[in-house]
Amino acid sequence: MTVSLSPTALERVRGFLATRGSAVGLRLGIKRTGCSGYAYVVNYADEIGTDDTVFDCQGVRVVVDASSLPLVDGTEVDFVKQGLNEAFKFRNPRATSQCGCGESFSL
Repeated sequence: MTVSLSPTALERVRGFLATRGSAVGLRLGIKRTGCSGYAYVVNYADEIGTDDTVFDCQGVRVVVDASSLPLVDGTEVDFVKQGLNEAFKFRNPRATSQCGCGESFSL
């Protein structure tokens, strides 16, 4: 199993973590929501739990809980800027469809 960060996401996450100071990494998870069933949840990882899996992306830890791991296996997290908008984008090979707004997906 793997989760990775693109070079632009890696740079952005490093900046977020440096500003925060106390986080041990980036937490990536899934919640049931949206018109397609699942949505990504991105937050600071303040601790690593016993059921968490940790991926090292060039020195940045990406922490995924056990229930989210099968749903995000193989996902690459990217960071894109388009004009004034900027956001994390997810390339999940397991996703079979995505809603029109891009906020949720299904498997």
